[in-house]
Amino acid sequence: MRKEYSLSIILFCIFCTFVSADVFTFRADRMSGSRALGRETTILIGNAEVRSDNLLLRADRIEIQGDSNQFIECIGNVWGHEEVKDIMFFTDRLRYDRRQKIARLEGNSTLEDRENEIVARGRFIEYDDRNEITVFQISVRLFKDDMVCRSEYAIYRRREKTLDLTGFPIVYKNEDEFRADRIRVDLDTDDVMMEGAVSGTIIN
Repeated sequence: MRKEYSLSIILFCIFCTFVSADVFTFRADRMSGSRALGRETTILIGNAEVRSDNLLLRADRIEIQGDSNQFIECIGNVWGHEEVKDIMFFTDRLRYDRRQKIARLEGNSTLEDRENEIVARGRFIEYDDRNEITVFQISVRLFKDDMVCRSEYAIYRRREKTLDLTGFPIVYKNEDEFRADRIRVDLDTDDVMMEGAVSGTIIN
């Protein structure tokens, strides 16, 4: 059975379901859905917004899929905010698993950790909310104060406040430049630790 909904004003629908005590709400200009067993899908179009516990997501189009609305896929002008940790997302496409608390961003993607004053960009970002670990891939850029980090692959461990860079990593700190096969940055102290083919330029 299929249901179609269309309103001239913003449709506001709220319902609650429990996935590990998670509360789920949504709204949009238009909504369509199928509740066929094993193919449960809700499609939100126009000013689409979904809230799952502490995560607020907005996009041009949002698809909600799976048993107990496990998967959320956002497409077009995606914006997200993890409100407790004050982490912002901007991307072309995002897929979020509500059970695993993992978000995957694809396309031109940006993550802002406002609490730690860090801005990071990449073509693919995987954010693990439970473990507070973020993986960045392809054209990675991370900015903090006067430091800029570049690489093709990076792992940001938020609890430890460390950043591991591989894939032609470079760190620019003020006017200094550091290169190596592998670079670890302590984001609390801004210390740089390097391994393999180490080189650098320091301006006194």
